Amino acid sequence: MLDLARIAAVVRKDVRSELRNRYSINALAMFVVTAVATILFALRSESPGPASLSGMYWVVVFFSAMSGLARVFVSEEERGTALTLQLTTSSGVLFAGKLAVNVALTMLLTAAVTALYLIAFPTFVLRTPETFLLTVIFGSIGFASASTILAAIIAKANSRGTLYPVLAFPVLIPLLMTVMSATERALEGEPLAAAAGDLQVLVGYCLIMIAGSFLLFDFVWSE
Repeated sequence: MLDLARIAAVVRKDVRSELRNRYSINALAMFVVTAVATILFALRSESPGPASLSGMYWVVVFFSAMSGLARVFVSEEERGTALTLQLTTSSGVLFAGKLAVNVALTMLLTAAVTALYLIAFPTFVLRTPETFLLTVIFGSIGFASASTILAAIIAKANSRGTLYPVLAFPVLIPLLMTVMSATERALEGEPLAAAAGDLQVLVGYCLIMIAGSFLLFDFVWSE
């Protein structure tokens, strides 16, 4: 069993560190605003349909996540605290704490993107909000779980800045295709039952990614 108190300690440490330097939050915020503004300039007066809007929504989330979520382990290597964590914290506790931080960041990211889309795009109307909410929740968990283990893998690499998105894209393709499909259904007003298949895929992806990451993390982090 994982020690919840020690997991909370890891989360508090990362939150304090992020509030001090605000690297991830600033990177996410700047990328979201820049990406949405670029899309607005490109579209001009055009009104994209649900398929285009759902695709653009998750493309913004994907590239924004790539700019900030890798920091959970990269920052430990840069500050020289990785060895201390290896000696004082079990791998399961460390991964759970880092995963919780990345889930929170991804939730904040999707909330910001949703707010901007609701303001910027009149056709971005959530006709089935429950489908969209479940898609965002499971999509955020999927993004965070995949990003956390990949961040641990590339943390010690010299070219981690370019390696992270290269590794992340093929891993996240199934997730991206599914969340885009479910979001399109939510924008078109299809009932929740129509998106049941997509939601089942999202839940399965999250479970597989989290379980696989827990099994592999000890080997990845100790090497």
